[in-house]
Amino acid sequence: MLPIPNKILTPLVVATGAMLIAAAPPQALAPQLSAAVVCAPEDMAWGPEPAPEPLDATQQALVEHLSRRFYIASAATERMVAAAHRAALEVGLDPLLVLAVISIESRFNPIAESVMGAKGLMQIIPKYHLDKLRAAGGEDAVFDPESNIHVGARILQEYVHRTGTLEAGLQFYNGALRDNTAQYAQKVLAERDRLEQMLRSRNLRFTLAASS
Repeated sequence: MLPIPNKILTPLVVATGAMLIAAAPPQALAPQLSAAVVCAPEDMAWGPEPAPEPLDATQQALVEHLSRRFYIASAATERMVAAAHRAALEVGLDPLLVLAVISIESRFNPIAESVMGAKGLMQIIPKYHLDKLRAAGGEDAVFDPESNIHVGARILQEYVHRTGTLEAGLQFYNGALRDNTAQYAQKVLAERDRLEQMLRSRNLRFTLAASS
């Protein structure tokens, strides 16, 4: 028998293989799932994360206003507004006040950092508040928007309680307690009033903590 040259054999092999694949039933070609995938528990979900709870009309109005004013993506603004609302109510502060502090301190830039070492949305100086940051996950939590807001709200609440008044607490927060003109506090309160006026113009009410 004469040997078949490689140049002729190769097309014959390819053609034969193609014919066999075409004739095979579909199940013969389907890839087999590994045992790890087949036996995965039902609660192991690889789909999209569950959607967060929807914001109420007041919070949504704040999201729209702040997103436009500070040029922030709506999704990121929603997270910050929701976190500010939760943190404020947990410590007994006005949510609008917390949002006003963020507006003045960082203009909603979560990676803002000052020359004095203040970091994140509420411009926390880590070395002064390591215990609170560690409780929130560590010093790096200062750049996590939700952790920063929760820690900042607790710091502000402590300062208000320690000084006895909202104005003095805000000045203490800014490190300007000796400023008799209370310029920082006035800026924050003026920003808070602007947020409230925006809501009133839309006939919306806001949640105010009883102790604020």
